[in-house]
Parts: sequence; structure tokens; C-alpha cells
Amino acid sequence: MTLNTASRRHFFAGAMTSVAGLVVARSALAALPEPVTQTSAATEAPRMPSNGQPYNPVVTLNGWTLPFRMNNGVKEFHLVAEPVVREVAPGFVVNLWGYNGQSPGPTIEVVEGDRVRLFVTNKLPEPTT
Repeated sequence: MTLNTASRRHFFAGAMTSVAGLVVARSALAALPEPVTQTSAATEAPRMPSNGQPYNPVVTLNGWTLPFRMNNGVKEFHLVAEPVVREVAPGFVVNLWGYNGQSPGPTIEVVEGDRVRLFVTNKLPEPTT
């Protein structure tokens, strides 16, 4: 099978766009906050804020609060959507989709007035939002 000149140009233009997208995506990964993964279903104690307005931290049963980093006054969180294996009852293991190693995923805790940025890395076999 032969490609005519217009088809070749269209093919190579699409291929170069895909390669450029991969290069941008890899360089952008360097700016992401480090993803924190919970490897057990143990509940983490809520963190008290070091500054800002006082509030009562949320206690999520069978869950944990996702750590964040501050970047120019913005709380940045990193979620990793991925397949998760979880024992829901003794000897009963299920395959789930979750975030940062758990299903349900971590609690994202913010207070009124916070500026927030979420980074999502999709490691699922399907697109996600």
C-alpha cells in the first residue's frame, strides 16, 4: 500500500503532534506535587493547620486526608486514579478503581476562601474526569 503526498503529510503531522504532547506531558510531571499513597485502610488522624483560619478538621471514617503543598498561596493536591485491590471482609478481596491506593479515595479538605489546584494522573485503563 502506498501513501500519496497529502496522506503522508497528514500522517506525519499527527505523529509529530502526538510526540510533542508526550514531551510536554513528561516535562509537566516535574511540577506535580508528590503523590501520596495510602497502603492500608487505617484512618489517619486529621492534621491541624499551621496557619490560616481556625476550623475543625474532618474525620473521614475508613479514610484519610490527602496532604497538600502550598504554591504561591494555592493548595495543590495530587490525585492518582488507579486500579486498587482491597479486602472488604476477611478473605473477600475485590478489584476496584480508586485514588492514591485506596477506594474510596482520600478526603480533600479545604476551607472557604482557599485557592485550590488539583492535579490528576490517570493510571486507569479508561479515560476519567
